[in-house]
Amino acid sequence: MHRLRQIAYFLLLSISCSYAQIAQRVDLVRMTVSDMDHAVDFYSRILTFEKVSDIEVSGEDVEHLEGVFGARIRVVRMKLGDESIELCEYLAPKGLPIPLDSHSNDHWFQHIAIIVSDMDKAYRVLRENKVEHASSGPQRLPDWNKNAGGIEAFYFKDPDGHPVEILHFPVGKGADKWRQPNGKLFLGIDHTAIVVRDTDASLKFYRDLLGMQVAGESENYGTEQEHLNNVFGAHLRITALRAAGGPGIELLEYLAPSDGRPFPANERSNDLVHRETVLITANAVAAAQSLQNVHTEFVSSGIVVNQNQQLGGTKAILVRDPDGHPVEIEQK
Repeated sequence: MHRLRQIAYFLLLSISCSYAQIAQRVDLVRMTVSDMDHAVDFYSRILTFEKVSDIEVSGEDVEHLEGVFGARIRVVRMKLGDESIELCEYLAPKGLPIPLDSHSNDHWFQHIAIIVSDMDKAYRVLRENKVEHASSGPQRLPDWNKNAGGIEAFYFKDPDGHPVEILHFPVGKGADKWRQPNGKLFLGIDHTAIVVRDTDASLKFYRDLLGMQVAGESENYGTEQEHLNNVFGAHLRITALRAAGGPGIELLEYLAPSDGRPFPANERSNDLVHRETVLITANAVAAAQSLQNVHTEFVSSGIVVNQNQQLGGTKAILVRDPDGHPVEIEQK
């Protein structure tokens, strides 16, 4: 089913795509949490995010956007540097937990990559706070890898099991802003990474339909990559995408091992595995039409107009990419 969905995207996008700039910028990643106070404490006290807003939303607009009847959600927006995340606790109805046997090559994998000024110090902070490891420890990617050599990275988990990455760029890699001295350890969010089955099919969606640009590519393998992802034999094709503003989206295709499980077919917005990448567009109506033209799977019941002034923008839609990852496209 997932393979057929990808083939349909590839063929239809080849015929219908107008290369419109639907995605003006990546706004944030929104994730469902089980206990808001616990999650806010984790992201603020350990990772130094600052709370920006704390609201409750409910009603028809919310139900139609998120596809969950009877939804009442506490939404907390948190900021680190120039970037933000949103944490969503479903007060009703509660959803399913993240599968305990999740692996980094399963197709529901998605993380945010937080840039740090010093990997050793950042790892020490995480150890002092007893975070759950997802990597065996920080890894320095080898110098033979032209596009990734010298990058230091470490995966861990938040209280609900969402994977999080800390990342340190060497001189010559990453945006210049990550090397501006400001005395802070945790600096901001460079990108969100998602596991995909077929990079080319995903590019048809994110690049050709939504209008994002390829910013870099690499092929990563070896013991460092295996220990970073905690997947024996990990061999990845990695493609970095950027819009005109905001964090990037990184596509992770496992060339090996190829046994990652597909995105859960019954996933809903109140399940803890749920994360939405929120994109800002100039025209949600035109975006919805372009997505409908290629038979994109909608989670929302079409365009949701913010009648009750509860949602972030004036209009929004929630769809799934070729692998099932939720993507919200919002007009301010």
